[in-house]
Formats: sequence, structure tokens, C-alpha cells
Amino acid sequence: MSAPVLLFLRAAMTLSLYAFMVWAFLLLWRNLKTQSELLSIRKTPPLTLTFTDPASNPITRHFRHPEITLGRDPHCEVYLENETVSAQHARLSYHHGQWWLEDLGSTNGTTLNSEEVDTPTIVISGDEVHCGKVPLKVRFALDDLSPNTREI
Repeated sequence: MSAPVLLFLRAAMTLSLYAFMVWAFLLLWRNLKTQSELLSIRKTPPLTLTFTDPASNPITRHFRHPEITLGRDPHCEVYLENETVSAQHARLSYHHGQWWLEDLGSTNGTTLNSEEVDTPTIVISGDEVHCGKVPLKVRFALDDLSPNTREI
């Protein structure tokens, strides 16, 4: 074979290799984009908790993350200042497409609609949770944010 034919074949192979690499990266990018869109659709639904502080003021908090700890520890997402509440009293967590309530070994127990919570239990909108003697109302829809509400 002559030199110009070999040069042409080398150039053609190089171009086809680069075209294949561009096609492969484009396909990977499209798949990654599709996957991220699917994951963004499956976000945690918002949860609203309403409870009363020690000064008898109603407090409403809105949450968008999948795990919420309730307790007397200031590091809990829902700080309940009451002597009947344990430091880490209960946990609300979102998994398997539902919100679940779990008692974390509290001293005075956790109840859901006046029934003791011994194992993780599904929570629905409108349920009332008692951590010790502190009642909390659970809602899933975000209502208007009033001045004493805080979104977390």
C-alpha cells in the first residue's frame, strides 16, 4: 500500500475513535441526567408538626428532610422543653414511601393516637403524637406560613 492510503486510513480510524468516544460520553450524560431527574421526583414529602411551647404558644414547624428527632436535647430537630420528655425521645423518619414514628427507648413512652408505640408505626396526616405529656399534631400538607412558624 502506498503512504497516502495508509495516512488516510489512520486519519479515518482516529476520527472514528473520537466519534465513538463522543457518542459514549453523550450517552452517559443523558443517562445521568435522566437518573437525577427521577431521583429529584422522589424527594421526601413535607411534614408539619404543631405543638405548644412552655409559654403556651402554639409552634408550627415544617420539615423537608427524611429524619426528624424529637426530644429535650437542644440538638434535636424538635426541641421539647418538658420534664416528661427524654433527651432523644422519638424519631419520625420517611422510608418505603411513608412516614414512620419510632420510640427511642424513652422513659415516659411515646403514644400515637392514644396507643403506645413499641415498634416503628406508620403515621398519617392528622395523627396526634404524645412524647411524654407533650402533644404534637402531624400534617403532611404545607399550609400558609404564619409569623411563628419556621421551615427547616
